[in-house]
Amino acid sequence: MESIYHTDNTRIVEKFDLITPNNVISKYPLTDEISKLVYGTRNEASQILHGKDDRVLVVCGPCSIHDPQSAMEYARLLKGARDSLSADLLIIMRVYFEKPRTTVGWKGLINDPDINESYDANKGLMLARKILRDITALGLPIGTEFLDPISPQYVADLVSWGAIGARTAESQSHRELASGLSCPIGIKNGTTGALKPAIDGIQAANHPHVFFSNTKDGRVSIYKTSGNSDAHIILRGGKEPNFSSDSIQQTLTALTEADVNDSIMVDASHGNSQKQFKKQIDVVENLAVQIAEGNNSLRGLMLESHLVEGNQSITDNLVYGQSITDACMNWDDTLNCLKLFSEAVQKRRG
Repeated sequence: MESIYHTDNTRIVEKFDLITPNNVISKYPLTDEISKLVYGTRNEASQILHGKDDRVLVVCGPCSIHDPQSAMEYARLLKGARDSLSADLLIIMRVYFEKPRTTVGWKGLINDPDINESYDANKGLMLARKILRDITALGLPIGTEFLDPISPQYVADLVSWGAIGARTAESQSHRELASGLSCPIGIKNGTTGALKPAIDGIQAANHPHVFFSNTKDGRVSIYKTSGNSDAHIILRGGKEPNFSSDSIQQTLTALTEADVNDSIMVDASHGNSQKQFKKQIDVVENLAVQIAEGNNSLRGLMLESHLVEGNQSITDNLVYGQSITDACMNWDDTLNCLKLFSEAVQKRRG
């Protein structure tokens, strides 16, 4: 007998079936060359993060991807820089499809690929994997933020490095996810600037976990992980920037006391640039000096960069190659920053 009281899904107004990971992967499968690139880059990143390779890991690219054409144009430019600076830098393209929002807003290409609130996530998942497949086919590895715990089964085999953002660093489900991801994973400090959420997250990710998640064929299973020894901190600033030499030393002390990986990646954007995209250059210049003077704990850099500097509101007439989320540096400034970091690594070697 059906109850007169409705207690299930009372605030759900509509639902759609989601395409399975296998359906998406079969459409855009890995090639041997791409799998070799991903496998090799993950290992290289791990070596850098554990101090066995003296290069710097650089994750560089748009705040978010909304246009495949401009993403590919940017990728071709970055591939050239990657090749020319490979002796000093391991460059990975930042390819973010999922955007955490403080309140509301466009949540990224997977969630709303047509940027019109139609929320065709099946199209978004297909498009996201195609973009990743096309970029890696150039010989350029990619990094992304893992926001929705379901999405990794669709794209994670193409990802060389991943991130857990400041808003999800304290989430148990994301820490469990990080423990099972096959790539190195950076965890950001909290939005206030607190280090503890990231350090606790690293400790959690280092350990095995058991949790529920989706499978490639669309079922739900229990996953048991081995732990991720390549989890590391990302300093993204907070109420105040945290990239100064004093901040780096304080972070190193905290990491050592917590007995976790002592690699430090600095996000030059967000709180460290005080949301002023041009200030990323100031951050890079400061970090380059620290590296040139011998700082060995600075092993990673993150830049928000696109073809056209700044950002724009979502309209029917978008500027090609410009961010629709956070403001980014332009390509020329980006290349100058990469060259500066390359020179700093050379000076650190003596």
